Amino acid sequence: MPHESSQNFKETKIEKDTQNPKKGHGKIYDSILETIGNTPLVRIDHFAKENGVHANLLAKLEFFNPLASVKDRLGLALINALENEGKAIPGKTVLIEPTSGNTGIALAFAAAAKGYRLILTMPETMSEERQKLLKFLGAELVLTEGALGMNGAIAKAEDLVNETENAIIPQQFENPANPEIHRRTTAEEIWNDTDGHVDFLISGIGTGGTITGVGQVIKNRKHDFKVIAVEPSDSPVLSGGQAGPHKIQGIGAGFVPKILDTDIYDEIITVTNDDAMETSRQLAKLEGIPVGISSGAALKAAIEIGKRSENKDKNIVIIIPSFAERYLSTALFHGLEDEYDNRHLASKH
Repeated sequence: MPHESSQNFKETKIEKDTQNPKKGHGKIYDSILETIGNTPLVRIDHFAKENGVHANLLAKLEFFNPLASVKDRLGLALINALENEGKAIPGKTVLIEPTSGNTGIALAFAAAAKGYRLILTMPETMSEERQKLLKFLGAELVLTEGALGMNGAIAKAEDLVNETENAIIPQQFENPANPEIHRRTTAEEIWNDTDGHVDFLISGIGTGGTITGVGQVIKNRKHDFKVIAVEPSDSPVLSGGQAGPHKIQGIGAGFVPKILDTDIYDEIITVTNDDAMETSRQLAKLEGIPVGISSGAALKAAIEIGKRSENKDKNIVIIIPSFAERYLSTALFHGLEDEYDNRHLASKH
């Protein structure tokens, strides 16, 4: 029975944890790049209960990567793939990439660690924190018109690569190294941490690398495993709708990425800007886990899946791509100043 399987899963994990009292990593790392991956899977039971969910919600906290997002895996993988193919040489090759932010940050820290010059094109609507961090890491930033979305950033990157000597675009939306890194790392981590007792994966779609890589590996091992794709309701391209501007940074690129396996997901759930942000705020207050906007979208979808009666006691893994601190200047944090001011004034009376 599903309930018994879930209980056994809980007990097994507790036993494993208590049998290994050692602390630390047991080694000294040679580079920050070696610290990518092995992110924790965390129960969010308070959040589930508050939302009437009777499934087990397990958050895959990708902000435990060194630069605080799932894209850290991809940034290094893209550069390594180019080097392995003989297409990139540190100190000589110029890397140019269109990005909505987190891939750019991942490329920036990997490029800095490896000794590459990096030029990034990005929609001007991306958060101020992302833009400043990219420059802090030494990347050169070229902003494009926000209304054009990622298509505008891609077009600008293609212009720049033609104008720049020894330049190449890693092509996060097309490079097979993208889903491959998730096949080799993210999928194996989820499988091992759940001892194979995973029933659902819920993930927003940006490039499609995470959902494709993880979905392919686990579906091959467990045929009743379900994959749920999440996209903005204001840009429901995967659902057959029209591309449009939205506020859920990191997903909803406005087109179907070439590396996305469109056969891998069993259902698509669209989420509004407001619902994504409100759900992110709710998780922070109920679980002490501050997450980004696209994480809120995935969590909103998880509530919908987890409330279905047929999914009682199922293990639902939600990809949490990034940390809330990267969105301080966005609508995710709007209204907090007024809330503080009102409380402060009330305390004086």
